[in-house]
Amino acid sequence: MCDQDHFEDDLQSFEARGMVTRRQFGVLLGAGMVMMLPKVTNAVAVTESDVTVMTPDGMADCYFVHPETGTAPGVLIWPDIFGLRPAFRQMGKRLAETGYSVLVVNPFYRVQPAPTAANGAATPIPEVLPLMQALTETTHMTDARAFVGWLDRQASVAGNRKVGTQGYCMGGPMAFRTAAAMPGRIGAVASFHGGGLVTDMPNSPHLQAAKAQAQMLVAIAANDDMRAPNDKNVLRETFAAANLPAEIEVYADAAHGWCPPDSGVYSELQAERAWSRLLELYGRALA
Repeated sequence: MCDQDHFEDDLQSFEARGMVTRRQFGVLLGAGMVMMLPKVTNAVAVTESDVTVMTPDGMADCYFVHPETGTAPGVLIWPDIFGLRPAFRQMGKRLAETGYSVLVVNPFYRVQPAPTAANGAATPIPEVLPLMQALTETTHMTDARAFVGWLDRQASVAGNRKVGTQGYCMGGPMAFRTAAAMPGRIGAVASFHGGGLVTDMPNSPHLQAAKAQAQMLVAIAANDDMRAPNDKNVLRETFAAANLPAEIEVYADAAHGWCPPDSGVYSELQAERAWSRLLELYGRALA
């Protein structure tokens, strides 16, 4: 579900130029410092803070960032398997600078506070896989209600505007299930290189999301499409049958994990294209 095929290629490139050692490269990736996201044009001033959200299973540590003045539509961000870390704080802040009140969550709060991956996106998948496997459809739903409910109690969140949610890797199904858990509140759902969106089970995330009245954006990595080439067709057919506006696209030159700036397969070109589609979706669905 989380592809690190290009990690060694990137490492060798840095080492060959004498820029960084193997250990330093891992530390930089973990800190989210290898790539910086492009600056937002006409960015608004924002306020950022670490917050704690009460859920049915305990207290979740999260990052909240919003415009300094006025109210803005709320957005809930579900990270990938490497969890809440500097790269996702950077992504959340950038979104807030375009005019949204953004909550980035630690989905693994039941086990430990963030950071939950020792070396960020350079952490070996087996080290963090148990964290993801401990989460279930039920935890996705209960967490979604708690996090959206928390957003709705914030003075910076526009209560008369729909909420958006976006997920990366394992966060894709969580974003889908957020729409199912809060069908009257979620107006837009975005999944970037999401894993497990389509299954053959009756509780498949794509079937649950189809019951909610939200606009959809699904950006699929090329190698994910190779593994499951029919998923895009199932998604298109399911959302069309439900009369849900949906943009389903395979990013031909992007590998799984291309969006977070600390990923070993980060592609600025494709990540910026996905970013532009996200802003278009939110501008339309959360207006």
